[in-house]
Amino acid sequence: MLHFMFDEPELEPSPALAETYKLMDRFAAHMSREITSGHDAGNRLRKYEVWTMGLRSALMELEQSQYAAMRFMERVTSSSVEHMSREEKLDYDRYVYFDKNAFIRVFSLLDKLGTFLNMLLMLRTEKVKPHFSYFTVLRHMLENDLHPDFARKLNIVKEKYRDAMKRLRNRRNIEIHYMNSEMQDDLIQSQRMYGEVIGLEDIKLQAEDLTKCLFLTIESLRSSFQYACKLMRIKTV
Repeated sequence: MLHFMFDEPELEPSPALAETYKLMDRFAAHMSREITSGHDAGNRLRKYEVWTMGLRSALMELEQSQYAAMRFMERVTSSSVEHMSREEKLDYDRYVYFDKNAFIRVFSLLDKLGTFLNMLLMLRTEKVKPHFSYFTVLRHMLENDLHPDFARKLNIVKEKYRDAMKRLRNRRNIEIHYMNSEMQDDLIQSQRMYGEVIGLEDIKLQAEDLTKCLFLTIESLRSSFQYACKLMRIKTV
């Protein structure tokens, strides 16, 4: 979708991403067939179909934003904003835009997945915590031995990317709760008045963390829809 910005043709998704899309498409298609056949008196299957297609769109938007952030990051070579040319500063600003868009989408998508799993598996996580996240759902499953093999599989993925997710969560919290862009600009202007050069954040580490959290999201979705298809007895091969 965004490859046109780099004069590139649209690329084929990675095998992991392609399999995740396939599982989601098959699950949604099965829901649609069951609905058409009159097997959804309470609109439960329609909810599953809508949530699945919403998750699919969110994954595509996340993956494309992460790709754009990586490409613009590769064009940034200066150690500070002060030393950037006008064109490099534009590329840096574009990196910041897509990076921010992507890391906020990581948490948004995972929370949507948590809602989907809570609904599909009838976990009643809202009884534990009214406003719950994906990680609340997973913890609820682990602590109460609900769908234990599936929960352990998701937890292995979570632990695999624990450090990257922790850093990404800190960045998300700063962005949303502590300092908006106007305050940051005021701080930079204040430092410039005293002759300080503002060093650039470690954007390579940020990009690595974002990539790892994209992998976490893909792997969590793939495992979830493998399990969902198994529950609904949907053929995946």
